[in-house]
Amino acid sequence: MSEAGIHLMAKPIGPLCNLDCSYCFYLEKENLYPDRTRFSMSDEVLRAYIAQNIQREAGPEVLFTWQGGEPMLRGLAFYQRAVAIQQELAGGKAIRNALQTNGTLLDDEWCAFLADAGFMVGLSIDGPRELHDSARVDKQGRPTFDAVMRGLALLRKYRITFNVLVTVTNAVASHPDEVYRFIRREGITHVQFNPVVERAPDQNEHAIGLTFARPGQVSRSRPVQAVTPHSVGAEQYGDFLIAIFNQWVRNDVGSIYVMNFEWALTSFLGLPSTVCLFAENCGRALIVEHNGDVFSCDHFMYPEHLLGNLRDTDVATLAASPQQQAFGRAKAALPDDCQQCLYKFACHGECPKNRFMHTQDGQPGLNYLCPSYKKYFRHITQYMNAMGKLIAHGQPASLIMQAFNGPLAVKV
Repeated sequence: MSEAGIHLMAKPIGPLCNLDCSYCFYLEKENLYPDRTRFSMSDEVLRAYIAQNIQREAGPEVLFTWQGGEPMLRGLAFYQRAVAIQQELAGGKAIRNALQTNGTLLDDEWCAFLADAGFMVGLSIDGPRELHDSARVDKQGRPTFDAVMRGLALLRKYRITFNVLVTVTNAVASHPDEVYRFIRREGITHVQFNPVVERAPDQNEHAIGLTFARPGQVSRSRPVQAVTPHSVGAEQYGDFLIAIFNQWVRNDVGSIYVMNFEWALTSFLGLPSTVCLFAENCGRALIVEHNGDVFSCDHFMYPEHLLGNLRDTDVATLAASPQQQAFGRAKAALPDDCQQCLYKFACHGECPKNRFMHTQDGQPGLNYLCPSYKKYFRHITQYMNAMGKLIAHGQPASLIMQAFNGPLAVKV
């Protein structure tokens, strides 16, 4: 694994959040740290994270990603110090920052800073009011849609680059048309849809305070635990993506960037995946917790996947460790059904955390969302191939929309 291929995501406030979203897999991580009162990243850890992130990056640009929980709970002064340290240690490299937030804490002071420092912001919105407020509530159970929309308006006011993350629960997946109409109505130009797939904990997991089962494969002898009620259906997610795609490919190619479709197009063009989700191997997206602990992945933040602490060992060394190398290679171990699948090139078994099903002949390691992805990739193949031909001929992919109103320069 090359140092340039490592992506480090920081959790400056750990799993703490001002919201209590019913599907959030990270809130329960409070139970894995005995001292729950100290989730704030110290200046010592902050400096070590920044210094190591800059040192290990061979390229001219360094990306810092801040997430939670709700990372804004760490306070504006923390990020002001972070930017100052970045500039101090940059060594001529360009610095970029990305902040993933629920948006409820955005105000003029925050946005003035984010704009001046050039932050890109990821904003979590689960569609129109009724869908968003069905799961995204605060600690008192109150809806948050209005607060998030105020935050969205402030991002626009200060001309901050932002994208929207829609978490696809069972409820959200049941209303694809409403969700996409909302995206269009609000003038959102960059959006990503993330499926919720979580299993209920077993007795041992429940005993240590886990709300959801640990990720990973199940054996032939172990029964598959039921998914939680908010999880998207095994085929439902595919139906959701197809419904969104059908509207997008007719009307919005080149004006609305749906990252899920961008990732697919990358694969159909024969290029390496730009996201670990659909890459052949993983292990390049590490997380740095509030206390400096480094874990293999955001979805595998459990003691058995702790690599070390950046105060003791630099992150590049941890990323190159035999433990992390094995973790990354394990993604390529797929059951026979996947190895023979027509869409392996675009899927590669998706995320290992979702591989808890069995194939028809009883092999473990099948992804829960396999029915969705087969249906989705089958549906978009002709359109992706057509867009690939357009791009190969030096034409914009947006010409695909002419297929629904007139002849295409490159036939579908």
